[in-house]
Amino acid sequence: MSEASVPLRLPDWIRDHIRRYLDSDGADGHMWDSSVVGGPGLVPTLLLTTTGRKSGTPQTLPLIYGKAGDGYAIVASKGGAPSHPAWYLNLSALPEVEVQVEARRFRAKARTATGSERSALWDQMVGIYPPYTDYQKRTEREIPVVVLEPLSD
Repeated sequence: MSEASVPLRLPDWIRDHIRRYLDSDGADGHMWDSSVVGGPGLVPTLLLTTTGRKSGTPQTLPLIYGKAGDGYAIVASKGGAPSHPAWYLNLSALPEVEVQVEARRFRAKARTATGSERSALWDQMVGIYPPYTDYQKRTEREIPVVVLEPLSD
């Protein structure tokens, strides 16, 4: 993951979060103060790099995460918008992604959780970041929960 994979159209505070995460090998940026956007305070974040389904270029974003077995769960909320976030569309088209959790960097395969797995992970993620409940109320789409499963090299 590099500065080149940080999308230019992101707000400055997100670009700064990514830079701090990358520059410190995850030591600064892993825990993010979500109170600036109405969240509960410090929450864990990872960096997800997808490949643009149209551009073919890598794109990196910080996302709140929880554990999911040997992998990680993330939520494609887009704040409750009616459409899925671009990163979710990218990994749906090309599910092999790069992930950084603190200093650990690895390739992973992304998949959308369904059924009871989704329900359990949704509840876990709402426990980490309660605003997800309000986001779901704002949209008719079911907000996807994505599992990132590390690939062995």
